[in-house]
Amino acid sequence: MQHILGLVRRCIEDYDMIHAGDTIAVGVSGGKDSMLTLAALARLREFYPVPFSIIAITLEMGIPNMDFAPVADYCASLGVPYKRVAVPIYQIVFEERREKNPCALCAKMRRGALNTALLEMGLSTIALGHHYDDAAETFLMNLVFEGRIGCFQPVTYLDRMGVTQIRPLLYVRESEARAAAARLALPVVESHCPADGSSRREEVKQLIAELEQRYPNLSKKIFGAVQRYPLFGWERPHQK
Repeated sequence: MQHILGLVRRCIEDYDMIHAGDTIAVGVSGGKDSMLTLAALARLREFYPVPFSIIAITLEMGIPNMDFAPVADYCASLGVPYKRVAVPIYQIVFEERREKNPCALCAKMRRGALNTALLEMGLSTIALGHHYDDAAETFLMNLVFEGRIGCFQPVTYLDRMGVTQIRPLLYVRESEARAAAARLALPVVESHCPADGSSRREEVKQLIAELEQRYPNLSKKIFGAVQRYPLFGWERPHQK
């Protein structure tokens, strides 16, 4: 946990993610990445020199057999308020529209529902669980599937909604997140989404894994290029 906290703190400070008095919503899907983001921020608030508080929020999308009761218990043990918001995303995407590419619509609906819930709670900052490897994969996905160079940003301000997204897990490798979640015995909720394992992201993840057998550290090189160039939104404030 100390290693994870060091990476999270450096990322937060590099990109000026947290300000005194902030209340940060943590988007908790139940997966290892969002659970680790929650655990890290809950621990960090105890000693970080800039005082802040957190609240966890989960979108219950109607996917069958997903139980968030263990997440609620974990939040209670951390002293973190927990809000669950029911939205019929599964029914719309998989049962009504039967989307051939469900991930794009699902992601769009999740973002809208999450931002709406955030504003209804009177909050404007949300922490998402995207990590180091997610950034490399997103860059390659945009290049391969859309023919453009781009990636999500460490800090994203959505001016139409007045919402700021932060990604404090951005310096953490997926392997580190997986190991930390196991060692901390985080109550990870197994996903039962029908699209798991067959998405474009999974395809690119496998592509990178195959390429790294021939070109070691490819993810590291992609991430470094994004940060050093830097892409729009990746400038560190002290480097501007």
